[in-house]
Amino acid sequence: MALALPLPVMVKTSDVLVECLEDEGVEYVFGVPGEELEDLLFSIRDSGIRFVPTRHEQGASFMADVHGRLTGEAGVCLSTLGPGATNLLTGVADAHLDKSPLVAITGQGGRERLHKESHQALDIVDTFEPVVKWNTQIGEPEIVAESVRKAFKLAEHEKPGATHLEFPEDVAGEETTDTPLPTRERVRRPDPDPGSIERAGNLLERAERPIVLAGNGAVRTRARGAERDSESANRLRDLVERADLPVVATYMGKGAISDRQPHSLLTLDSGPDGEAAAAIEDADCVLAVGYDIAEHDPAGWNPDRETTVIHVDHEPAEVYRHYNPEIEIVADIPASLRALTEATDPGSGTAWCTDVHDRILEDVTRRPDPDEPFSVRRTLPILRAVMADEDVLLSDVGSHKMTIAQSFPTYEPNTCIISNGLASMGISVPGGLAADLACGSNVVAATGDGGFLMNGAEIETAKRLGLGYTILLFNDNDYGLISEKQRDHTGEQFGTELSNPDFVTFAESFGIEGYRPETWDGLEGVLEEVVPSEEMTLVEVPVE
Repeated sequence: MALALPLPVMVKTSDVLVECLEDEGVEYVFGVPGEELEDLLFSIRDSGIRFVPTRHEQGASFMADVHGRLTGEAGVCLSTLGPGATNLLTGVADAHLDKSPLVAITGQGGRERLHKESHQALDIVDTFEPVVKWNTQIGEPEIVAESVRKAFKLAEHEKPGATHLEFPEDVAGEETTDTPLPTRERVRRPDPDPGSIERAGNLLERAERPIVLAGNGAVRTRARGAERDSESANRLRDLVERADLPVVATYMGKGAISDRQPHSLLTLDSGPDGEAAAAIEDADCVLAVGYDIAEHDPAGWNPDRETTVIHVDHEPAEVYRHYNPEIEIVADIPASLRALTEATDPGSGTAWCTDVHDRILEDVTRRPDPDEPFSVRRTLPILRAVMADEDVLLSDVGSHKMTIAQSFPTYEPNTCIISNGLASMGISVPGGLAADLACGSNVVAATGDGGFLMNGAEIETAKRLGLGYTILLFNDNDYGLISEKQRDHTGEQFGTELSNPDFVTFAESFGIEGYRPETWDGLEGVLEEVVPSEEMTLVEVPVE
């Protein structure tokens, strides 16, 4: 008599989805609860994942965005249908253009009402389509495991980005026999083509003024090699030192090499008289490593389209008149840099602008005189001095972002986080929370008064979690970057002035310490105290 096979185990679909998240290594899900998420929320409660209720869905998606950028593992954000999903969209789009791995999950009403006009029901899958690598509705219980595995695989695969899963409430409550798919090692890009490496090496050697442009991918893909602290594994530094090449970074490539190195010219706009921009414009050969044109328009550094460009990245170059590479090395970036190092003669670059490094570094490290008024630019040398090399500075978007990008020396990859793809205001306070959860270093979230009040309520979320990072708030009572551009274009400004609350009192209302120093010595003393502390603090710096 034949033995009866055991019956498949029936499990609630929301439990299967959460089990899939656990198998993907998810520790946190950031989001705002909703009726349509009831089954999923209780499944998370009974798991090893921590659900972090945020004060706004945009804050949740920014948290997932920064988590992904710092760790390389997809951050997860959650919202309900309709307005919850549309609120989530900004941070998802930010991850999309900043190449940060993120998986967004949105609830949806029952399938029986989606064919007609219905309360809060929007076509969220179509809404998200332009700003994600892939998205789908989990319309049947049996496709949960495949959908979750695909969402994480595509989000984390180079170039990383955002994916989206819509989870109708009736599907969440059904039962299924579906089980998680085993996770696998990420797909590895191939080694570079030897012929392209040889041609690129020849171009670099023949060039009179070669320069490296380090983009987001030079940091994101750990072009420094597998071991973070190993000098021998620093692929970009190996090439730069062997060939004696100057390096200029995009805002998102800061820290690809240490700004202490004489080869570093900081970023594209660094220097009191634009020396870095002048250097890359004077270059006759640019080796672009992990560079996306969304980071910085190449028309700014290749206006005449006469510069020879070598493109090293995981994907072919965008088609653009001002960025039309002579050679494209489409392969694993660290492997490409290693091969280029081997193919390049020592000293071929002759460090033709080392004096530029000295002038830029001297300028950005100059401390303010006691009688000089507060400004973002003058604050940065003091901030840099109280932060360790591995501490993380996360910048919001505004005039202060430009100054940080140009004038804050950075010594390690992923320690100065700047959004310059979508460049959305409001990222720093929720992003600081995610950074504090993701790394063991001290975190400073720099913001302006405009961006701060967009997501300042997430202070409560950070306080509730027992986190301790520093919010450095530059207050000019204005959308300062827009005012600056208006004045440059027209000589006047309009529609940018703001009024603000007492930010120290605002901070104290959340149960955290607030400071408003009045002198440079006072500011330095406060930062020396709060940056390394375990407490959540806000430091306001009034600027003109």
